[in-house]
Amino acid sequence: MARAKATLQTVEAPARRAPSRKAKSSRGNRAVPVRRAYERHYRQTVRRIDLWSVLKVSICFYLTALIVLLVSGIVMWWIASAVGIIGNVESSIGETIGSEDFKLLSWELLRASTLIGLVFVCLAVVVSVLAAAFYNLFSELIGGIEVTVVEEEDDR
Repeated sequence: MARAKATLQTVEAPARRAPSRKAKSSRGNRAVPVRRAYERHYRQTVRRIDLWSVLKVSICFYLTALIVLLVSGIVMWWIASAVGIIGNVESSIGETIGSEDFKLLSWELLRASTLIGLVFVCLAVVVSVLAAAFYNLFSELIGGIEVTVVEEEDDR
């Protein structure tokens, strides 16, 4: 693991303006003293990503996305069926292919959508883990990604 490099710097805060003539205070037009603020900079280099963690997070993310898509598809199917759009689509497809009793089988469509979604989940998980593995390889050559975090503290 890389060790964080921290520096502490003193930065003067901008001076405040004196109150306007309309809003007079008991202090008059005295200048407000300048406070010192401290900034702490951390530099951290991400050199390695744990593949097991990427696998677990990817599986959770893509399965959740699949469930959200399937549930929203079911709700949209119910709404379209209640409004009558499904019946109109079935009749126009039936007229196109020359069949009078054409019906869309909703459970078969749901099963096919689930299977296709699971295939996409598996592919996306594999691509995510491979991308993390390639990042680990390239970070050894190039040096990784450097992240700088700035923490500001007031002198209170």
